[in-house]
Amino acid sequence: MTKKDKMAIAVEALEKRYPDAKCSLTAENPLQLLIATRLSAQCTDARVNLVTPALFERFKTCDDFASAQESEVAEYIRSCGLYKTKAHDIVEMCRQIRDNFGGEVPDSIEKLTSLSGIGRKTANLIMGDVYRQPAVVTDTHLIRITNRLGLSQGKEPYKVEMQIRKIIAPEKSSDFCHRIVQFGRDVCKAQSPKCDECELKSICSQKFDKKAEKTKK
Repeated sequence: MTKKDKMAIAVEALEKRYPDAKCSLTAENPLQLLIATRLSAQCTDARVNLVTPALFERFKTCDDFASAQESEVAEYIRSCGLYKTKAHDIVEMCRQIRDNFGGEVPDSIEKLTSLSGIGRKTANLIMGDVYRQPAVVTDTHLIRITNRLGLSQGKEPYKVEMQIRKIIAPEKSSDFCHRIVQFGRDVCKAQSPKCDECELKSICSQKFDKKAEKTKK
């Protein structure tokens, strides 16, 4: 069985398990999604969703953020961690969007990654969710699970992204990434994966020794 065959099986199985694939971050427009995704670095989506309503009520537009004091933005996002760095990036990226892109969130990986604090993971999310382009959001869940399935090798996000792009149908890629995040939270966890209830165990390359896991605890 080729990697493309295994990927097709994984895509179909997760489509059945999670028919409504979507980002777990709450946002009403592209700019809000971009900011929420920046806030989610080393922070849970649930925490970000608690913080953003007040933030987006205070700062409603790109101009609002671009003109804001970093210290004020920081107070709204303090509980997200790394709040001073994130506040700087949010204000600076909005200035760049205003000055360089006419106030509109850019529509390419290259343009998005030119923004302060924005890497390929966030850029791919925007390309997939906003612009409906093929996208591979290479987060810890995607890396862990595709490594376990033998669909990718290594932990370096860019290399894993390129490996996955070669074997997944482009039109399936963005939704697959959302589904695999949920699957990683529910079943294929970093510690003690629930292999007995896994739809993908028939194509999994990694076998888990339950007895050994219990001994380590």
